[in-house]
Amino acid sequence: MRPTSSHLLLCCCLLLGIGWALPARADVLLTARSVSVPGVRLQQVTVRIDESATGGLHLHLSAAQADVPAMGWQRLGLTLDGSLQRDERLHWIFDGGVRLAGAPGGALSDAHVNIQLSESANTLQVDILQGKAQASTALPLDQLSHAQISLKNLPAGWLQGLLGTVWSGRATAGRLDAELALDVRDAGLQSSGQFTLNDVGFDTPTGTLAGQGVDGNGRFSLDTTGGPAAIDLDASLHGGEWLLGPLYAKLPSHPVQLGLRANVENGVFELHRLRVSDADALQLDGALAFDAKGELKTLKLDHLHASFPAAYQRYGQAWLNALGLRDMSIAGQLSGSLDLRGDGLHSFAFDTDGLNLADANGSVAIDGLRGGLDWTAQGERPATTLGWRSLQFYRITNGAALSQWQSRSGTLSLRQPLEVPVLKGQLRVAELDWRPAAAKGQRLETSLVLTGVDMAAFSHAMGWPAFPGTLGGAIPSLRWVDDRFELQGGLSASLFGGFIDITRLSLQQPFGANPVLSGDIALSQLDLGAITSVFDFGSITGRMDGAIDGLRLVNWSPVAFKASLLAGGGGRISQRAVNNLTTVGGGGIAGGLQGAVLKLFKTFGYKRIGLGCTLQGAICQMSGLEANGDGYTIVEGSGLPHLQVIGHQAQVDWPTLVRRLRDAINGTAPEIH
Repeated sequence: MRPTSSHLLLCCCLLLGIGWALPARADVLLTARSVSVPGVRLQQVTVRIDESATGGLHLHLSAAQADVPAMGWQRLGLTLDGSLQRDERLHWIFDGGVRLAGAPGGALSDAHVNIQLSESANTLQVDILQGKAQASTALPLDQLSHAQISLKNLPAGWLQGLLGTVWSGRATAGRLDAELALDVRDAGLQSSGQFTLNDVGFDTPTGTLAGQGVDGNGRFSLDTTGGPAAIDLDASLHGGEWLLGPLYAKLPSHPVQLGLRANVENGVFELHRLRVSDADALQLDGALAFDAKGELKTLKLDHLHASFPAAYQRYGQAWLNALGLRDMSIAGQLSGSLDLRGDGLHSFAFDTDGLNLADANGSVAIDGLRGGLDWTAQGERPATTLGWRSLQFYRITNGAALSQWQSRSGTLSLRQPLEVPVLKGQLRVAELDWRPAAAKGQRLETSLVLTGVDMAAFSHAMGWPAFPGTLGGAIPSLRWVDDRFELQGGLSASLFGGFIDITRLSLQQPFGANPVLSGDIALSQLDLGAITSVFDFGSITGRMDGAIDGLRLVNWSPVAFKASLLAGGGGRISQRAVNNLTTVGGGGIAGGLQGAVLKLFKTFGYKRIGLGCTLQGAICQMSGLEANGDGYTIVEGSGLPHLQVIGHQAQVDWPTLVRRLRDAINGTAPEIH
C-alpha cells in the first residue's frame, strides 16, 4: 500500500470517513496500539479488508477508544463495518454501519453510513442516517480539519459532547436542522452557519439557564480557539419557555428576535450583548453574566420598553411573583434601564405616560401612574416627577398626588413635601430619603403627618363594622431598616369619644408571603356605649381603658399579645351583654342569682368590668379583675340586683375564643340557662 494512500486511510478512518488506495490483493490487516492525527486519537486500532462473499471487498475497523476532544468525545468505542468498492471513475465507496459506544445522547449508536472518496476531486463525502436523523459532511482531502456539514432532524442530545466543551449545560429534548462549516484546530474549533430548532430543551446544573419547547431559526458562530468560547447568535424564536437568571420568558406563537454575544469558560457565562425584540410586548438591549456557581454577576438593561399586559404575561410574571406580587393586572407602557451587579444595585430609571397595575389580593394598586424616577449610586441625576390618580396599599385608597424626586450621592429624595388625600383626610410626607443600594441597614427614612382620616371609611376598607371618629397622628420618623419598617413616634386615633395610641409599630417583609406586624396599642377613655352600638353585642355604658402590648400578627393573623381591658368607673350593662361576656369568658353567674330571676331585668348596674387575654401560640391565658376561687371575676356588680360574672376557663384555644367573639358580635351567642 502506498504511503500516501495509507495516510489517507488512517486520516479518513479517524474522522469517520475513509480514503482508500488499496493494494491489488485482498486480506489486508492493519493494527496499531495508538494512532493520532491533529484533533483525533485512536487506541487499539484494527483495520481488516478482505474479499466479500458476494463480491467486492469487506472492510471492518474497530478502535477500543476514540477521543475527539474538540467535539467533546472521550473514550468512545468505534466500529465501522461494511462493503468497499471502486466505481468506474475510480472513486472508493464504502457502504455499511457505524457504531459509537458511549457517545452523548446515543449519537451514532447504530447508524448507516455511506462514504465516498475521490482523490481526483480532492473530496471526502460522508452521509449518515440513523432513524429520522441525517447528517452529510464534505471534507477536502488536503484539509481534513475543515468540513461542510448538513444536519436534518438531528436529536439535540447528539450535540451534548460539543456543548460540554463550552458550558456546563445539557440538551434535554428536541431536534434541529443546520447547515454549517466546521474547522477543527489544535486548540479547539471554529464553526458557523444557520439552524432551525424544533421543540428544543436545555438546562444547567444551577438551574439559572434553561429552556423547553423552543422553536425557531437563526445564524450562529462558535470559536473555542482563543481562550473563552465565543458565541454569537441571531435568532427568530417562537413558542416555548426560556430562563436567563431572573429573566423568565414564555414566548408567543409569533417570532421573537433574540441576539446575543457571549463568552463561556469554566462555568462562567457572560452575555456581553443581549437583545430581545417582541413587537407587542418587550424590547430590550443589555448584558447578563453568571459566575461558575450560577450566581448572577451582572444584569444590565440599557434600553427597555415594555407594553402591558403582554410584557407581564410573557416576561414579568415570575419576577414579580418572587417579590410577592402575584396575579398582577397591568396595562400601559413603561420604558427604563437597570444596572444590577454582584455587589448590588448601581442604577435604575423608568418613565411612563400611563400605567395601571393591581395585584389579586388588593395589597397594591396604582391607577394612572405618570412620570418616572431616575437614580444612580454615584453622582447626581436630573430631577423627575411622578404622579398618580389613585394609589392603593393594603386596601387603603389614596387620592391623586404629584411628587418630585432627585438622586444625589446614592439617595433618592423628595424635593418638596408630598400631600396625598386619604379617606377624607390627608397624609403629608414632609421628607423622604431612599437608598436603593443599601442591602442592609437603613434603606429609607421619612416623616409623616396623618390628619382627619374618616374611621368609618377606614373600617369599610378593612372590612370592619363602621367605627365613628377620625384617625390622625404624627410620625416623626418612619424607617426602613433591613427587611422591616419601623415607626418612631406613634399614631393617635380619636375614636368612640376617647383615644387609641399605637406605638413601637414595625412591619417586617411587607411585600413577602407572610408579613409580620408588631406594636403596642393603648386605649384611653373609650365610650362603651358607642362601641357596643356598633356591634350586636348588647349595651354597656361607661368608659374603658386598656392595652394590647406585644401585639404580633403574621400574615395579618394574631400569634401573640397581652391584652387587658378595664371599665373601672361603673355603668349599666344589658342582659344580652352579660350573656355574651359570660360566654366569652367561659364562665357563669355567681352569688346564687338564678337564670329565671335574671330574666326579669333588662339592665344591671356594675362597678367594674375587666377582661384579659395573653396569647402565646394558639392558647389564650384568660384573666379578669381578680382571682376568685377557681375562676376570675369579669363583672363586679353594683346595687340590686347584685351581679357578678365569673370566668372559669383559664386557658382557651385561640380559634375557640375568636368563634365566641364572632358569635357574640353577630348576635348568635347562646343565652344563659
